[in-house]
Amino acid sequence: MALLKEIKGRLQSVHSTRKITSAMMMVSSAKLLKTQQLIATLYPYEQKLNHMMQHLLQGEKEFRSPYIQQRDVKRVAIVVFSSNTGLAGRFNHNIINQLYSVIENYLHLGKENILIYPIGSKVTKAIQKLEMAPAGDYEAIAAKPSYQATRMIAQELMQLFITDKIDRVELIYHHYVSKGTQEVRQEIFLPVDLPSGGNEDPEQEYIVEPDRISLLEQLLPKVIQLKLYTMHIDSLTSEHAARMTAMQIANDNADNLIDELKLEYNKVRQQSITNELLDIAGGTVR
Repeated sequence: MALLKEIKGRLQSVHSTRKITSAMMMVSSAKLLKTQQLIATLYPYEQKLNHMMQHLLQGEKEFRSPYIQQRDVKRVAIVVFSSNTGLAGRFNHNIINQLYSVIENYLHLGKENILIYPIGSKVTKAIQKLEMAPAGDYEAIAAKPSYQATRMIAQELMQLFITDKIDRVELIYHHYVSKGTQEVRQEIFLPVDLPSGGNEDPEQEYIVEPDRISLLEQLLPKVIQLKLYTMHIDSLTSEHAARMTAMQIANDNADNLIDELKLEYNKVRQQSITNELLDIAGGTVR
């Protein structure tokens, strides 16, 4: 009887856990749908801005901007996107491993010359273990990204770059491919690698006012700021997908464990009944 109670208790515990993981999966699924819709509108807008920049660069080989200046790296900033919470499979683990690898490549500069902007508490705790101070507290915006917040971060990085206080800015984030696939990416944010202007389309003649250079000077900062926001949404979409997948796996494992416990419970119960019948039969014979 004691064993039956133990198995029954384990069954109740697994059922309770499954209810929690099922609820988390549904929440993540709803959040994933929302961010998917957002990123589906962001990508075409970003592509259109890049197309405009590419068109404006046609015939402007002499265009110069402080944001495209290449120089020796003496001080670097790293923007890393993680989550505030766990239960998302290897989502945070993969980001932290990539961050450690990037930091190791820049350790020759000295820790004081490596600025880390952690978007998410998980990566904040990871850099604190390295005895490195984060460049700011961005935990609040990790789960609730806004263009205004990421724009402020981008403007701060841009100002540091054009004043020669940092020489390079790198991004580490997850790129959403599908619900089952999210890729860790590392990109150079600053200096900007401008797209090639290509050849002028003879069938399309545009009137550009006041002039291409002036428009490029206005457009480039907007493209930089939008890119950081897009990367944040991309990372958040990947997080929801990773958590939904992890919770689905947890549900499947719970179902398997429930089946195994039920089978064990029935076997023990059947054995207990058999033993009782044998005791009764033995008493009747005597």
